[in-house]
Amino acid sequence: MKDPQEHCEGAAPLESGGTQDVQHRTDAKSGPVDSSRRSFMGRVGMGSAAAVALAAVPLEPLIEGKHGEAEASSVPYGAAARQLAALNYRRNTALADVGTAIELPDNGDLQRYTDYSALYSKALQHSALGIPNSASYQSMLTALQSGRFSDFENILVGTPGGGPDSKLNDPQAALAFDLEGRDSHQFQIPPCPPVASAQTAAEQVEHYWAGLMRDVNFTDYSSSNLAIQACADLNNLSYVGSQNSQFPHPVTPANLFRGQIVPGDGPVQGPYLSQFLLQPTFFGAQPITQMYQRFNSLGQGGSEFMTTVAEYQNIANGGATQGSLSFDPTFRYIRMGRDLAAYTHVDVLYQAYFTAYLVLGAISAPSNPGNPYLHSHTEKGFGTFGAPDAAATIAEVATRALKASWFHKWIVDLRLRPEEYGALVQARLTNQSPMPQAAAALPPDILNSAVLPIIFSTYTSYLLPQPFPEGSPTHTCYPTGHGTVGGRQVLLRWDAADTAAAPSRGARYLRAQRGWPLARGIPRLRRRQPDHQRRASEARLEHHPGTRHSRRHPLPQLQLLVVAAG
Repeated sequence: MKDPQEHCEGAAPLESGGTQDVQHRTDAKSGPVDSSRRSFMGRVGMGSAAAVALAAVPLEPLIEGKHGEAEASSVPYGAAARQLAALNYRRNTALADVGTAIELPDNGDLQRYTDYSALYSKALQHSALGIPNSASYQSMLTALQSGRFSDFENILVGTPGGGPDSKLNDPQAALAFDLEGRDSHQFQIPPCPPVASAQTAAEQVEHYWAGLMRDVNFTDYSSSNLAIQACADLNNLSYVGSQNSQFPHPVTPANLFRGQIVPGDGPVQGPYLSQFLLQPTFFGAQPITQMYQRFNSLGQGGSEFMTTVAEYQNIANGGATQGSLSFDPTFRYIRMGRDLAAYTHVDVLYQAYFTAYLVLGAISAPSNPGNPYLHSHTEKGFGTFGAPDAAATIAEVATRALKASWFHKWIVDLRLRPEEYGALVQARLTNQSPMPQAAAALPPDILNSAVLPIIFSTYTSYLLPQPFPEGSPTHTCYPTGHGTVGGRQVLLRWDAADTAAAPSRGARYLRAQRGWPLARGIPRLRRRQPDHQRRASEARLEHHPGTRHSRRHPLPQLQLLVVAAG
């Protein structure tokens, strides 16, 4: 069987006898079945090829036969010229998107810890708590390097033939190609912080406190004793007060569990939840109340999971979950960390941004003045620069963001999940033998944190409590999938209008950094460029006729101020 991951250049061209070949392949009974992704797409593609071949046959009008056959389109368009223009446009765009081939560095943990204890290993085999089986890990690395479907099928998982949580979550997406935009391997971000770094320790301390505060209403943080203790503990960590910290400093009950890139960043402003998660709206004629099915709090009979070593080890090896979620019988607005956990457990990945788009339309958010149809007396946007264009693109960019994220997750970084870091803490503080190499390297910031005695007194272990029976998804931790999709929605934005034009209703919540969306709520926002930069951009666009109505333009995106605590 031909390697399904082989470059497409090696594929034989489809000859004129393609439909016969389809029949031949369909009738063949012998030989192994190729169950790879590419063979699946190939089988789908052959049906499309047959349809194309049929479409090439001249069709006569259904009623009048040859006597009524038309000889040209209603509007002549120059088929050959159009075909050449499309080819040139695609070629030029591809060349512009090639970039520079650079192999990105990891954080050094793979070389630093030879037992793989510093890396993601969920659903693989484990030799001890926090220590993946060496042969199992090598089988995964072999598959990721070769890209062969057969090698992925030979990964030594912990529970072969188990349920959905026994399988790695689509590592081959890291190798997928796209025909639109830059290749996933061209997107560069810093390597994830090392497992023994002060930053990773601070993040884990924050995770522990968030687990303890899952049932505290956001509006009660200012009076919560747990919140006050969490702030004091976080402010004692070396990374939180450092120059490049992504924590607000000092941490207070008003900014607890909020991140920032620069001081005063958007996520640390306003209430914990964006109005985009609260305001009712419509999906067409269907009302959306923004009330959700939530998990029961601990006081209502809810549970935390993976708090014993036996339960953790079972899940880490891909075993069946133990225990089940219980649900509040009343739909409610999101008001605490556990509610956000219920939301992210089952949300459609771009759901928050699509709902925000609907909210913007419902409040008649003003249009971007750069929309070419905005002041037209004869046209309005639809498939280009209109509502269908924007709505479809919100979903479309999510898959691009995932592929870029999955490349870093599975190829560059292989960062362990917070629950796996918790296993290292458990191993270190209970003097496990054998001791994971990464556990022995944990810094004082995590080992001396005030949160750990509270975790132990609550659960009799130092493991990180989980809101779901299965814990995290079976993919690596960095970068965040939800966050990458959110960033793609926010950062690729259109030149913005003045917020002074915003309608008063909801204006104080829909703060978009000098920007408002395009075309009656279409989410296209961007910080306004200086005049000289904008003129240069327009000059470049003028060299490519039709660019203003094409995907060469930045994709429509959504400026969504959603803060997920916990």
